[in-house]
Amino acid sequence: MSTPNESSNSNYYAGFTVEPLPTSTIDPDNPPWSVGSAVLVWLASVAALVGVQLFAVLGYGLFHYGFALEELRRSIPTDRNLILISITAVLPTHILTLGIVWALVTGFGKRPFWKTLGWDWGRDFGFWTSAGLAIAMLLLGGAITKLLGGSETQLDQIIGSSTAARFAVAFLATATAPLVEEVVYRGVLYPALQRAIGALWAVIGVSTLFTLVHVLQYSNNLGVITAISLLSLALTIVRARARRLLPCFVIHLVFNGIQSLVIIFEPYMRQLSTSTDPQAALLTLLVRVV
Repeated sequence: MSTPNESSNSNYYAGFTVEPLPTSTIDPDNPPWSVGSAVLVWLASVAALVGVQLFAVLGYGLFHYGFALEELRRSIPTDRNLILISITAVLPTHILTLGIVWALVTGFGKRPFWKTLGWDWGRDFGFWTSAGLAIAMLLLGGAITKLLGGSETQLDQIIGSSTAARFAVAFLATATAPLVEEVVYRGVLYPALQRAIGALWAVIGVSTLFTLVHVLQYSNNLGVITAISLLSLALTIVRARARRLLPCFVIHLVFNGIQSLVIIFEPYMRQLSTSTDPQAALLTLLVRVV
């Protein structure tokens, strides 16, 4: 084991050195981190999501309700400010998660972040292929949800709680969620697992973990859970096939982005649906088809 004085070309952290990888030798399918480190990053991302939101909700609750915890518990589904705070707390969670991923992937700045993750198109996948697959998955998911049916989800209730909540959900779903989720699941977890247990089991494992994290939001709607499961499977298969992460991000971004547009404009479309203007009726029909 070297010490800080023994090597001027490597960083020294907690008793071990982190050697930079030559750019020419970087292989996204052979990452410089172990399965254990990847799993710890995933656990940290889940813990941060739960912990930061819980801290924000309890902070607001103590400020607004004092120590009347039972009243706070009853108010969680209906207090618009509380719901909005819980949503906006996701943003610092995503920033924190990206920081954790950066530390692992770069070895605290000794390796290039994007290249190590495989931020490139890879084989057989460009922008239009990725965007087309996203639209296909969105249509398939909509058909499955329509076929299987289900009750209003927790996310539906959050979106319907206020205009601010609707816009906050749409922003997070497009601006941060695709990036954070892809770098954690397909960027960090998948390559470490596929090296250890093979591509097939890595695809199954990563897809399952991604689905499980989203189950709470959609627990009472089998159709949506099935659609999310298929999306997760498709994203991980694309990562295995392309051997790069960028197509997964674009698929996820387009998938979420279209849904975010619907989330934002759907209430206005409901207002237009009562109009007798033929152009307004046509626009409403097109949005509902999407």
